[in-house]
Amino acid sequence: MRRPGSLESMAETEVQRARDRAGVTRRLLLELRPFVRPLVAALGFVTISAVGQSVAPWLVGHAIDHDIAHGDGRALAITMTVLLLVYVASAFSQRAQSRLIGGTGQRVLANLRVRLFSQLQALPISYFDTRPLGDLMSRLQGDVDTLNQLFAQGLTQLLGQLLALVGILVAMLVLDWKLALASFTIIPVMLGVTAFFAARARAAYRKTRETTGKVSADLQEGIVGIREAQAFNRTAENLARFRERNAANRDANVSATGITSAFSPAIDVLSTVGTALVIGFGGWLMLNGELSLGTLVAFLIYVQQFFRPVQLAASVYTLAQSALAGSERLFAVLDAQVEVKDAAGATVLGQVEGRLTFEHVSFAYDATRPVLSDVSFEAPAGSMVALVGRTGAGKTTIANLVPRFYEVTQGRVLLDGHDLTTVTRSSLRAQLALVPQEPFLFSTSLAENIAYGRPDATREQVEGAARTVGLHDFIVTLPKGYDTVLGEGGGLLSQGQRQLVAFARAVLADPRVLILDEATANIDTRTEALIQKALSTLLAGRTSLVIAHRLSTIRSATLILVVDGGRIVERGTHDELLAKGGRYAELHGQQFADGPAAQRVRAST
Repeated sequence: MRRPGSLESMAETEVQRARDRAGVTRRLLLELRPFVRPLVAALGFVTISAVGQSVAPWLVGHAIDHDIAHGDGRALAITMTVLLLVYVASAFSQRAQSRLIGGTGQRVLANLRVRLFSQLQALPISYFDTRPLGDLMSRLQGDVDTLNQLFAQGLTQLLGQLLALVGILVAMLVLDWKLALASFTIIPVMLGVTAFFAARARAAYRKTRETTGKVSADLQEGIVGIREAQAFNRTAENLARFRERNAANRDANVSATGITSAFSPAIDVLSTVGTALVIGFGGWLMLNGELSLGTLVAFLIYVQQFFRPVQLAASVYTLAQSALAGSERLFAVLDAQVEVKDAAGATVLGQVEGRLTFEHVSFAYDATRPVLSDVSFEAPAGSMVALVGRTGAGKTTIANLVPRFYEVTQGRVLLDGHDLTTVTRSSLRAQLALVPQEPFLFSTSLAENIAYGRPDATREQVEGAARTVGLHDFIVTLPKGYDTVLGEGGGLLSQGQRQLVAFARAVLADPRVLILDEATANIDTRTEALIQKALSTLLAGRTSLVIAHRLSTIRSATLILVVDGGRIVERGTHDELLAKGGRYAELHGQQFADGPAAQRVRAST
């Protein structure tokens, strides 16, 4: 049985949405709508090329039956000149249509990548909670690449060949309908063989794309989590799991290759049978005086050309099956439910004072996972409200409801009296800044990272923000100062330095409401002293919602909320809660075992 939320069950659920082959193909064709003009021009060149391929064998037959048979050298020269011109025009047309279709394909892919990236930016945080990053990267890179191969290598050739096939069938019927019908008897068999292999190849390539996504997810997690893997001696187990998934991907590709590799020989056999039919039946017609030699030679050329598109399809349909399987996964991303749109008539939130109110708020990630129950509190403008409690109590979930990363299940969250569901997200988030426990830094310069929330900031403003949090003195010691390019995730900086960059980013954004999600949990004592000094400036005049691990950082909080099991079980100031001797005093005593609070707790017990 699949685990709910597992990569396997997610893949199966998503693929079910787009599994219909005709539907996926239709959607791919609809991607071409903005490029009708170049495609029409390409179709014109395809037609010229197809006509050339249809006319050339007839010219060969005409040369044999009329020019050579009658010993007319001049007529033969004219026919050969025309034949040469036909081949030249056909070659030029093939090149022109390949460039047009190939260029159109690249534009389609460029648009698709932009739409995919735009879709990912619009998806709710909950979408990423249950999907491995490696699998998403596999979709945006590997699955898009399968479409690139189809457009660049297969489609440009196949379209011309298929149209030429129509011309060949017409030419064969015009030359001799009896021999043409005899040749066509192989078509039902050919279609049956193609359908047989296509159905199996589609399933096989769907599996290759899914297993490739799992391999990519393992690779991404293995690289990002290398420190943890080595620290906990999990490298052997991780390698064993990767080998298992890599072997599954290998087997899926071997199976797909086995299916497609059998298709080409099957078509070769049918091509040989078709040639034998033309020679046998055509020879019998010649013996009875019903067919000329030139016509028989032309038919032999037509038969070879007749099977050329099918033989080409042996390689193209391999690309097509892989591309269709990849398209299913891409369309699953595009079909995912985006973040709930702003309500009709949602207002743009102007400058606010920062009064934050929770009214009987309940929240659940799904019906089976209630997280918050009847949470109510008010943070006056400019106040500092701290959330404390054990891990998993619901503190971060409360904070995540303010920027509307998730929507409340019941109740309301208000800012200056405005229900957050009635204002636009962009205007709401313009009033907020978030400093998480694990800040994400981009692989750009230090200055760009600090100015991430305010890209139009001047260098003086960036430096001012860095000075505010005590980071400037360190930055100027770097060889390139503020222009120092960070490694992925800010790997050139220590944890404390990354945290200071996140604080500088918040200072520069100048929000009315500041959310600190255990922002000092991973900071050393010296850095914490810098942070405490910076906080007095950062929090001045702003409403702040602080999730605190170190209780020493929230002693001056206007209101402290103790959260347990998704409920607020205690509330008050630091001194009031210590005097109660309840849950907060217990937490405080655990952190300051020898302090007076701990003594009071012990005395009361």
